[in-house]
Amino acid sequence: MRTTSNPVFRNLPKQEGSGYASFGSAAAGAGQMTQQFGQPQYTQAEPYTTGPAQRAMTIDDVVTKTGITLGVLTVSAIISYVLVNSNVDLAAPFVIGGGLIGLVLVLVATFGRKMDNPAIVLAYAVAEGFFLGALSFMFTDITFGGTGGSTLIAQAVLGTFGVFFGMLVVYKTGAIRVTPRLTRMIIGALIGVVVLSLGNLIASFFTPGGLGLRDGGGLAIIFSLVCIGIAAFSFLLDFDAADQLIRAQAPEKAAWGVAFGLTVTLVWLYVEILRLLSYFNSD
Repeated sequence: MRTTSNPVFRNLPKQEGSGYASFGSAAAGAGQMTQQFGQPQYTQAEPYTTGPAQRAMTIDDVVTKTGITLGVLTVSAIISYVLVNSNVDLAAPFVIGGGLIGLVLVLVATFGRKMDNPAIVLAYAVAEGFFLGALSFMFTDITFGGTGGSTLIAQAVLGTFGVFFGMLVVYKTGAIRVTPRLTRMIIGALIGVVVLSLGNLIASFFTPGGLGLRDGGGLAIIFSLVCIGIAAFSFLLDFDAADQLIRAQAPEKAAWGVAFGLTVTLVWLYVEILRLLSYFNSD
């Protein structure tokens, strides 16, 4: 079974079947369901069975749940930005607190197999909204050495959704096929980025700027571009995972898990694009 780079999708149910209209064409999304982090495995699983009170998930459910999740995140981010703008002392607590709470919720949802729990999904949206609102202020306000203001934030938002819809078109048209080899490459690149980021963080405790991956220099720009590229290609795996859930006639509530996984990737992509734009605006 193919693996997705998104940890949220990896623990979603893994059955196959026939079913409803999906994210892409059969050519683009005709692979196996996702499984655990690691090498692709090929097994045959039983299709879903739905009770009389259940119905199978459709693409409309995915769109609706994703829209609700992103709506809650957006409102929270706006509230966070306004609060930090009126009191800059709130910036650090919102960034640290929101980021940590969001991480904990991802871990709980992933390892506790609660990705389809709407309370956890929406709580994550609120936490990440406060994180992104405060972080956006810090990247763009002169108080923290940032530049660009709301214009930079608007550019980052447009860039994020531009990449999202661009990769959706790529997946839907089958321009890039989601294969086990592509999956392994993306996951390997993701692991490499995580290791380098942790190494840079540790090095920053001993040397100003750490390894130079986040100091705004040439290496930092290249690293951000690599992160953006990996996040973009991760959408292909996320779309494929959602596609297989729809084909497997997963229960309707599984759409919350899809929304959760897509939101995690969107948050990461937005942060990387905002960071990259801040580098260019500080020159």
